[in-house]
Amino acid sequence: MSDAIKHECGIALVRLKKPLQFYKDKYGSAFYGINKMYLLMEKQHNRGQDGAGFASVKFNVNPGTRYISRVRSNQSQPIQDIFAQINERLNGVLEANPTKKDDVAWQEENMPYVGNLFLGHVRYGTFGKNSIESVHPFLRQSNWKHQNLIVAGNFNMTNSKQLLEELVELGQHPKEFTDTVTVMEKIGHFLEEEVAELYQQAREKGFNKRDASPFIEEHLDLQNVLKRSAKNWDGGYAMAGLVGHGDAFVLRDPSGIRPTYFYEDDEVVVVASERPVIQTVFNVDIDKVQELERGHALIIKKNGKTSVLPVLDQKEKKSCSFERIYFSRGSDASIYTERKNLGKLVFPQILKSIDNDITNSVFSYIPNTAETSFYGMTEAAEDVLNQQKTAKILAGGGKLSAQRVTEILSERPRFEKIAIKDAKLRTFIADDNSRDDLVAHVYDVTYGVVKPTDNLVIIDDSIVRGTTLKKSIIKILDRLNPKKIVVVSSAPQIRYPDCYGIDMARIGDFIAFKAALELLKDTNQYHIVDGVYKKAIEQRGKPDSEIINFVKEIYAPFTREEVSAKTAQMLKTDDINAEIEVIYQSVDNLHIACPDNLGDWYFTGDYPTDGGHRVVNEAFINFYEGNDKRAY
Repeated sequence: MSDAIKHECGIALVRLKKPLQFYKDKYGSAFYGINKMYLLMEKQHNRGQDGAGFASVKFNVNPGTRYISRVRSNQSQPIQDIFAQINERLNGVLEANPTKKDDVAWQEENMPYVGNLFLGHVRYGTFGKNSIESVHPFLRQSNWKHQNLIVAGNFNMTNSKQLLEELVELGQHPKEFTDTVTVMEKIGHFLEEEVAELYQQAREKGFNKRDASPFIEEHLDLQNVLKRSAKNWDGGYAMAGLVGHGDAFVLRDPSGIRPTYFYEDDEVVVVASERPVIQTVFNVDIDKVQELERGHALIIKKNGKTSVLPVLDQKEKKSCSFERIYFSRGSDASIYTERKNLGKLVFPQILKSIDNDITNSVFSYIPNTAETSFYGMTEAAEDVLNQQKTAKILAGGGKLSAQRVTEILSERPRFEKIAIKDAKLRTFIADDNSRDDLVAHVYDVTYGVVKPTDNLVIIDDSIVRGTTLKKSIIKILDRLNPKKIVVVSSAPQIRYPDCYGIDMARIGDFIAFKAALELLKDTNQYHIVDGVYKKAIEQRGKPDSEIINFVKEIYAPFTREEVSAKTAQMLKTDDINAEIEVIYQSVDNLHIACPDNLGDWYFTGDYPTDGGHRVVNEAFINFYEGNDKRAY
């Protein structure tokens, strides 16, 4: 999208099912798991650039030997940084012990990060600061292997305050207030209780303290731990965890908001936030990669047994449609098709906007992530032009000359690369006026392909704030002197904040919301804003299940087309000569294009969890009161 918004986080988990010697013999390295983790994380780089982290667990080492290793980074290239640190440590040990380079047993016992179970995370923070302490995985330590807990996730909880209060009621004193810490402490609490109960059972069976550990490892019920821990979670999440003795889990939220995929064979179990990442890194067919059921957990025992077990009652599936529009890599077979369909389905609106004049229209896209929807738009344009050609030939009644038929058949839609982002340009000057001038040059344009009689149609993934469009893109496109600039969003109007992991928390940022407010002023209905504020305030203190999204009333008096027209008016500054029109995808067409990912709360205000309705009202209250803080 032309407006930068922070992405979602991504997770990667690898469980090696064979002894390390197997991977050394077959793949040439005992570092097989580490190498695969690097690839899984790097190929999910699109999901996070604020930080990255990696943790490993060794299974069979002697007491007194470090069996958990962790490294995190919040540097500008965090994935490269953490693996540079890992490689430096590994190479340093091997250089100091050159005779051990082929001794896998010694490496497993003595080298950090060489283990059997790995967890990685790429982060785009939506809660908390970008300090190293905020980077996943988080570690909860204990001298009991079974109570060591490593947690990382792609998630956001709407009720972090409530979860914190529950921890206090349990007698805990969390060291900080973030949803990651509260979630980890909740799991840790019930993990401790489960271990204590098993220890008591072992003692009753006659085990001594030392021999109780294998009994606890075998009988630890992570399904029960997660049921008790996640009972009151409200949010979208794909939560991954490792237990110190070797068990692991990945839990997905009951609405399936956040994506989770896994693959298993006789050598490995792997989990990632995106399907094609697993396909590429492990060279497996698409039908071998499974989507984790919503409300279920993939549980991997130390003995290698895996199971997918229900943890929470499933709600209606509302998987995030923004994953399909923008966030996930477009190399996924289904996502590629869906993005093309988004371009096709919005084309009838484009055709109406240009008065069916494909011949005198130039079609392009911005930014590069909109390229796939552009392909769909081009196919639709070609189909329509072919119909127009056929109509012209038939209208000739067989009397057209061969030259005229050739002229008709040679007509082509005009697809061009118009805008090119200058990746080298950085807006480093602090002065506002100077910064705006630099922003206006972030993109270069291709001259000489647009005529003054042309419509210039530019498709984007989505339009969030409209800031880059107004300050940069439309201005540079206007230099080409088109008759009309049509800005097309392959996504519907973003009207409401997200609270499940995407950094779209402030409703006042959205240009669709600003356009609706301007329409209320134009039509003398701005009193609706005051009424919504009053209703939102009155709901404070009510249970989340009773809260109504009254912010919908801001948009209710107007059609989608009216909001789009006002948006176009707001984007056109006095120095723009071309006519400006803005076209948005309809929600109905979004659902047709992405039938299995119907989560659309940022477009419709229909949140899949009760906490979402509280968040949207709080976001509106913050806007009304001029408060820039988050609503969750």
